[in-house]
Amino acid sequence: MKAVLLAGGYGRRMADAYPAVPKPMIAIGGRPLLWHIMQIYAHYGVQDFIVCAGFGQQVIHDYFSPGVLPGCHVTVADTGLDTTTAGRILRVRELLADAPFFLTYGDGVADINIQALLDFHQKQQKAATITVVLETPHFGAVELGETGLVTAFREKNPLDSRRINGGFMVFEPAIFDYLTPEAALECAPMTSLVQVEQLAGYAHDGFWQCMDTPQDKQLLEELWNGGNAPWKVW
Repeated sequence: MKAVLLAGGYGRRMADAYPAVPKPMIAIGGRPLLWHIMQIYAHYGVQDFIVCAGFGQQVIHDYFSPGVLPGCHVTVADTGLDTTTAGRILRVRELLADAPFFLTYGDGVADINIQALLDFHQKQQKAATITVVLETPHFGAVELGETGLVTAFREKNPLDSRRINGGFMVFEPAIFDYLTPEAALECAPMTSLVQVEQLAGYAHDGFWQCMDTPQDKQLLEELWNGGNAPWKVW
């Protein structure tokens, strides 16, 4: 199976620190985050990657020359500067040979078992499976009563966590029946899949971390440099 990686956005919250570098190409431990994600997949035997590029795509082209990922094949596809996430997937449809494929965002890592994800997807027999992770709250929680009095106040607590889409998805070719060029994958397509009961959720309670901000990068860098990077399954 092939893995499609969404790496065409501007990464606006990282733009001040890295104005000319696509967010997935920002380095952790001297290697782009995109490389780390590919290594997770490669560890489970996925060796054919399609990168949906846009902003800064030449940086991706230049880095992923033959030999950077031994045994792997990387195709960097120009999917446009302002294309939606669904539109980017549509633009690489011909490269997928009407077969199931993995899809993930280019800005998050996890200690996820890709084979277990695939097994779950195949057992569910749905058009799509997303990996759902626990988003740890950044702040404490406050509850207000109708009179304006605080009825509860607590520091950061796992009980306040919520399930979110952590990427690491599996799609059947039927997914293309739900995609349109103007839609973000996370909006109408996902809603439609839910309505027709064609979206499964693989619960991953292990490590997951996106890199949205410089603070996120610092965290990942500290984990890597300290020899404690949970996503390093290879």
